[in-house]
Amino acid sequence: MSPERFPLRRRVSAVALGAAALLAACTTPMPRPAPQPVPEPTVQVPICTPSESESEARAAAQEARTEAPGASTTPPPPEGNVALLAYADRVRAMAPAELAQELSRLNDLQDARRAPFQDMQLVVVLGQTRAPQDTLRAQALLQRLLAQQNDEARRLQPLARLILARYGEQRRLEEMIDRQSQQLRDNQRRIDLLNERLEAVRAIERSLTRPGAAGSAAPPRAAP
Repeated sequence: MSPERFPLRRRVSAVALGAAALLAACTTPMPRPAPQPVPEPTVQVPICTPSESESEARAAAQEARTEAPGASTTPPPPEGNVALLAYADRVRAMAPAELAQELSRLNDLQDARRAPFQDMQLVVVLGQTRAPQDTLRAQALLQRLLAQQNDEARRLQPLARLILARYGEQRRLEEMIDRQSQQLRDNQRRIDLLNERLEAVRAIERSLTRPGAAGSAAPPRAAP
């Protein structure tokens, strides 16, 4: 081998090494860039003034009381229209002795000491006796209750107006029945009087139609 070929061989080797290095550089994966941090969204918190916070607290407390009525420590008053209707249903089923006892219990209370609910109880009992004088007294009690302006009386006034109208209609019907009953009694007395007169006339007719009722027979005439 001649000494002139060695430089050519070196050149070929150098070219081959360069190509191999370039190929290795192309096949090596490039490193990925590090992910950039995503900025977090900012939340704006409203700044409440002391007055707004207090008003919101009061509104929340009011809603809590509205949604949970049983949480109130003050019991509702027992007087009311529903309680009175339940009392009227109980009075309607009472025996006469029990009704008289209940009427006596309510009458023992003075008018000035009776509460509006007790006045309505007395009105119910008086209407159950079916006596005209008790109906008049019940109407007077209802009119007095309608003139009152306290809260307890106002709650009972719608029912009081209804009962007052019902008792007024009942009184008109009772008066009409009384007039009709009086007319029937008067007609019966006239019928009885006419029957007595008719019977007397019939007795006279029977006495006239009996044989010998006109007197003894006339004596015979004397012969000429």
